[in-house]
Amino acid sequence: MGQQSSHQEEPLPKYTSLSDNVYITVLDQLPDEVLLLILSYVPARDLDYCRCVSRRWKCLVDSPTIWRIKCQRLNRGDVLHVADMCQNTPWKRLYMAKPFSRNLVLNPCGSELLQYWDIKNGGDGWAVERSRTELEDAESQTCFVTSFGWCEKQQIIDLVKEGLWEHFLDVHQPPICISDWYGGRNDCGCLYSLKVQLLAVDKIAVIQEFAIRPDPIPQWNDEKYTQVSHEFRRYGPGVRYVKFMHKGKDSQYWKGRYGARITNSSVTIKYDNIEPCCS
Repeated sequence: MGQQSSHQEEPLPKYTSLSDNVYITVLDQLPDEVLLLILSYVPARDLDYCRCVSRRWKCLVDSPTIWRIKCQRLNRGDVLHVADMCQNTPWKRLYMAKPFSRNLVLNPCGSELLQYWDIKNGGDGWAVERSRTELEDAESQTCFVTSFGWCEKQQIIDLVKEGLWEHFLDVHQPPICISDWYGGRNDCGCLYSLKVQLLAVDKIAVIQEFAIRPDPIPQWNDEKYTQVSHEFRRYGPGVRYVKFMHKGKDSQYWKGRYGARITNSSVTIKYDNIEPCCS
C-alpha cells in the first residue's frame, strides 16, 4: 500500500489493490465480535465502503450491533435511556439522526432569511432584522419582523424523517416541547399569536392542538422578548407531524415593519418521562 501521512487521517480506501485484499483476508480470520469492534471505530460516513468488501462485512455493517456499540460509546443519556425503555431499538437511526433534545425547527431566528418557512399571507410584510434586545441562548441574535397587516408563516416537521419511529411515537409518546419568543418595538405596539398542531400521517387530521393569543404589547414597551411554551404529553397514537404556525402585526397600522418581532422558535423531543406503555 502507498505511504500514508502521519499528520492527517486518510479516507477509508476502496479496497481495489492486491495488497488491500491481503489485509482483508487477515481481518476475515477474526471472529465476528472482534471484527465488529474494529469496524465500530470506522466513521459512519465511511462504513458504506466496508459494506462493499464482502457479504460478511455487509451483514456486520447492516446489523444493529455495530450501531449499538457506536451509540454506547457516545455515552449519551438520551440514547441509552430510550434503548432501555424500548424493544427493537433502531440503533442506526438513533446514532445518525440524534432526534432527542435538539431543535427540529429549521432557521428559528431568521439567520437564513425566510428559508424553510412557508409564508401563508402577508409575505411582503416579513423581514429579518437584528434583535433590539439580546436573547440569551438563541441560535442567532436576529428576528423575524411583521408589518401592519397580519403576517403568518409555518413549518411542518416530519417526526419520522427527523429520526423517530412509528412504534416509539405511538406507544411511548415522548413529550413534544414547543417554544416561541416574541416582542415589539418600544415605539409601536403589536399583536402575536401561536398555534401548534400534532398531525396524523395524512397531514390533515389534528390529534392535539395548542393555541394562544396573548394580550397585545402596548406602545412604549421595554422591547424585551416574552416566551410562549407548551409540552404535549399523552397525545395518543398516530402523531407523525408537528405543524408550527405563528403570526403577528403592529397595532398602530404604521407603514413599514413595526409589528411583532419573533425569534428562537423551537420544537424538541424529550427522552425523559416517556410512557413505558400505552393502554
